[in-house]
Amino acid sequence: MTLTAVKRINRFCLIACAPFIGLVIWLMAADLSITLPDSAFPELAVTQVSVSSDTTKLTAGLDQAKSTALGTAKSLKKSIELYLATGKSMNAIVSLAIAQADRPYHIYDRRITRKIGTPAQQIESDIVRAQLFAIKAEHFNGYALKVKLKSPDAMKMVLGQDKNGGAETTLAAAKRYHAIAGVNAGGFADDGGKRYPLSTTVMNGNYLNGFESSYKDLFFVGLNDKLELIGGKYTSKDQLNQENPRFGASFVPVLLQDGAFQPIPLKWQTSPTRAPRTAIANYKDDQLLILVIDGRSENGSSGATLQEMQILLQRYGAIDAYNLDGGGSSTLVFDGRVVNHPSDGQLRPVPTHFLFFE
Repeated sequence: MTLTAVKRINRFCLIACAPFIGLVIWLMAADLSITLPDSAFPELAVTQVSVSSDTTKLTAGLDQAKSTALGTAKSLKKSIELYLATGKSMNAIVSLAIAQADRPYHIYDRRITRKIGTPAQQIESDIVRAQLFAIKAEHFNGYALKVKLKSPDAMKMVLGQDKNGGAETTLAAAKRYHAIAGVNAGGFADDGGKRYPLSTTVMNGNYLNGFESSYKDLFFVGLNDKLELIGGKYTSKDQLNQENPRFGASFVPVLLQDGAFQPIPLKWQTSPTRAPRTAIANYKDDQLLILVIDGRSENGSSGATLQEMQILLQRYGAIDAYNLDGGGSSTLVFDGRVVNHPSDGQLRPVPTHFLFFE
């Protein structure tokens, strides 16, 4: 058989490759494995060392952060404890400062209160403190009302039946306004069956019948926008406006100025000599003092003289004092009842009342 050139080449290649093909088949059948040392792959070893080093550094960093956080937490805790302790100390200092600041007031208040006696009754709230005292003297009995105003809402003046020319008893006015205390205020004049306040009268900062210059022994007395008692003789509206009156009424005469007796007009010394009286005064700390004196009649046989009122007011430590309408008008209401004994035998309707609220 004659072989072509192509077939001769194929046979030669097969014979040449046969040993290698057999070796591969044997290796596959034997399942041999070959392990190379790490040194055969130097780049891999470097990578492993690098990873191990980074892990160590990361762990160390986390430990340091944890330690720092714990230290910070302890520091914050100490700071908070120090802050709270400082806050308590500051509160104690503030409380002590307030107590020390109020101490002169409390000392002064105890001193003037002792001069009047022991309160028979007291009403106190956030806006007012009203203390009622009994007065006993040779020719008369009466009552003192000491009032500390803590708010502009604690006191006002009202008109009888809330109208100019109207009149009602102090008890009726106090009940209608739900006041804790009340006293008759200024003088009045009757005209045509109506009862009008005397002379200059101020209601809620406004002049009821215009301003009237003080004449003879008339004065104006009331409260200003700082809860201070103001009063005296005023020759012009501008003069009174400078006092910023909130409310007030007029009557006669002035009893004390700066703690000193003021001259009592001759007419008022004898007409009548003794009578039921009402007076309003103030203290250095702007507390108010109201005296209401009883008398069995207005014929001069009982009640107080105006000089005796001056002596009482000065003895009680008052600074400025003003005589209000007296006689049958003198009425003191406290805690829903009339505590004095009006000389008319019944309550007299009057046009103006000072009321106090809790």
